[in-house]
Amino acid sequence: MSDGVAAWIEATLGVWPDDVAPFVRALTHSSHAAGQAGSSYERLEFLGDRVLGLVMAEWLWELFPDEPEGQLSRRFNALVTGAVCAEVAREIGAVAHVRLGKQARDDGAQHGDNLLGDVMEALLGALYRTAGLEAARGAVRRLWANRIHADDSVPQHPKSALQEWAAANRRGVPAYSIVDRSGPGHAPRFTIRAAVGSDEVTAEGTSKQEAETAAARALLALLSAQTPKRRVRRR
Repeated sequence: MSDGVAAWIEATLGVWPDDVAPFVRALTHSSHAAGQAGSSYERLEFLGDRVLGLVMAEWLWELFPDEPEGQLSRRFNALVTGAVCAEVAREIGAVAHVRLGKQARDDGAQHGDNLLGDVMEALLGALYRTAGLEAARGAVRRLWANRIHADDSVPQHPKSALQEWAAANRRGVPAYSIVDRSGPGHAPRFTIRAAVGSDEVTAEGTSKQEAETAAARALLALLSAQTPKRRVRRR
């Protein structure tokens, strides 16, 4: 397995690891490492989250020299979410290398955003520890390259967009509530209700945050479709 992981790391992260153990650990869920202290990805995920944050902040600071801090923050927050990290993990084929306990794998945990997002950050933590910041910087800039310019306008989080719409249309503050939580601890499913006045929708996600975001996006689309467009009078 070690040789296969090493070859995959070289192909995806650009470095042949002299020590493959940190990368194997970055791919190991706690359900596989039960009873083995420090053998899951959790500590590396903690480190990799900070590495990603530093590299992304530096990159945005360089790319958008005229933007104020608020706009840079919105770009940053849109690029480092767990959902985006999970997308990157899927693109590089991490699902095939994740190590899980039998029950977690049978439950499909290897496909969830929560686990894959953590794995992607753990891999960056392992890369930083074994090859340094420059290698981590190169990997992030390569793997996120098609996202950082995906939209030249400053992205806005759906929850912020919904709140702004509600305020502009004097509809009150959006409210979110948990309708249901199902699934095992390693592969949860949340159903969230988002409401603005009497209008409401529900949406699902593998985390409370993901479900709230999906619900806000769906409710904003519904409300925007219901809002009559203003006609421009011609003189």
